[in-house]
Amino acid sequence: MTTLQRLGSALRQRQRWLLIALLALLHLALVADPGTSFGLLCWLVDVGLFILWQPFIYAERTVDLGGLTVIALVLGCGIAWYGWWLLIIWVILLAALVGGRVMFVDHRPTRIFYLIAFAYLLAALLLWLVPKVVANAAPVGPSLNREFAWGMPAFLCVMTLLPLSRDSDRPGGAMVDLFYSLLIFLLIAVLVLGSLAFMVLRQSGYLEALLNTLMLMATLLLLIGWTWNTRPGFTGIDVFFSRYLLTIGLPFEKWLHRLTTLAGDEANPERFLAQALDEMLALPWVDGGSWVAGASGGSFGNESRFRQEFPGHPLHLTLHTRHKLSPALVWHFHLLAQLANEHYVAKLRARELQQVSYLRAIHETGARLTHDVKNLLQSLNNLCYLAQTLEGRADERLDLLQRQLPQITQRLQQTLGKLQKPQAEVGGRLPAEMWWKIQQRRYADSAVVFPVTNFDPEALVPTALFDSVIDNLLQNALLKRRSEEGLQVRVALAPDASLLSVCDTGSAVSEEVLAHLLRTPVTSESGLGIGLYHAARQAEGCGYDLSLTSNRPGEVCFALRRHAGTATAVAG
Repeated sequence: MTTLQRLGSALRQRQRWLLIALLALLHLALVADPGTSFGLLCWLVDVGLFILWQPFIYAERTVDLGGLTVIALVLGCGIAWYGWWLLIIWVILLAALVGGRVMFVDHRPTRIFYLIAFAYLLAALLLWLVPKVVANAAPVGPSLNREFAWGMPAFLCVMTLLPLSRDSDRPGGAMVDLFYSLLIFLLIAVLVLGSLAFMVLRQSGYLEALLNTLMLMATLLLLIGWTWNTRPGFTGIDVFFSRYLLTIGLPFEKWLHRLTTLAGDEANPERFLAQALDEMLALPWVDGGSWVAGASGGSFGNESRFRQEFPGHPLHLTLHTRHKLSPALVWHFHLLAQLANEHYVAKLRARELQQVSYLRAIHETGARLTHDVKNLLQSLNNLCYLAQTLEGRADERLDLLQRQLPQITQRLQQTLGKLQKPQAEVGGRLPAEMWWKIQQRRYADSAVVFPVTNFDPEALVPTALFDSVIDNLLQNALLKRRSEEGLQVRVALAPDASLLSVCDTGSAVSEEVLAHLLRTPVTSESGLGIGLYHAARQAEGCGYDLSLTSNRPGEVCFALRRHAGTATAVAG
């Protein structure tokens, strides 16, 4: 490694001293006359130190022939046009970069270090360089050349005494905010040109023109700061500025509007994704692209020289663009790809939920039919048992069969109707008095009490619902009676058929079963399981409510109650 390489590496590893050396050589170039070779030499070395200090390109990067050519052209133009105006532009550039770096520094001594460097550059511009270019145009006020030449190096001495953070003293340790740097560059340029304009137009002195320009800029900045934030009754301009930065114009907004429209109109996930990505061809940067989402895929538009991939899960998008995308546009397109992906995933989940709902409907229908078939089988078993006990009494046996078989046949037809049309209400309606007499005949041989009731002639009951509910409740009560001797079962129906209740004098329902009863299927050897769950769901669909109204030992009552809004419909 040569001596120059070791020197360059040492300077690059000491960013603090590199900036101090850069400012010191700049001070020598400013104090020296621009027409002397010494001043030009100091500026050229200052450019070299700037190349080592600048945060945009790594100093370790090997410069190719093209880079050397660009650097040679820049230095040649600087040598040809070297003078006060070139130094003004150079100092403004350095001040903008130093000011932009301050925004990312949290360490207080390091922040003060960069602020002192910024103050030195601003003083060099306003106290030394600008008066040099207007010295012959108008009176500039008292000269501060001696004070600047001998006093400003004290700023550099103070910078050497400040402790810096460890990160800021390594290459690339401090970032530069390009937006703030550009803003500072423009503000300083406006300050310089505004001062010159005041001097020329009003024939005022330099210091007076500088103060007038500073006051005008301060007023405008204060006004912008006051209107920037949102207040009651006023939308701050920061909303519009942020909206512009996030959208980069209207094409993205139009695509997002079209995306939301497609999300509401198209239910198929694959067709939605294909149509949404086809809409990207309306964006001015896109020539075409291709996409893959799970087992599906497609393409749109045409291929081009530039392509950019946006990986995701499950959507993997590849865009072909007319020009190479900037980092900001890559970020925006990545956001758009994520939005399309989220909508696609949401539609996939909606389709899965639809399939799950369909399977659940099939399961519930099958479970309900299974329960009905079980009740029918139990009724047939009871009928066979009673027929065997009536052996030798043909008249009683015939009367029993004539009374029970039509009811069993009707229930079987209703079950087959549910199987063919699961969502349809089968069974129709019967007058309450007729339905009550049918139930009395069905359970005439069981230990069930049906009290005499004077029904309203216009009262009607939905037979499918009432048959299902009373079968479930009475079968559970009769099963319970086998294990609890002396249990009595009582059925009551209101005269207007708005309330059906089934009560028994057995033990209360346990707390474990009660927590889920009528809400979910309950596993129980003695009933109270899936039958009551489906009966409760069926009651909800018909405008009724099935509930456990009493749960005390000796008084356990279930009630099927018609909702208030259903009464009018039934009566009508």
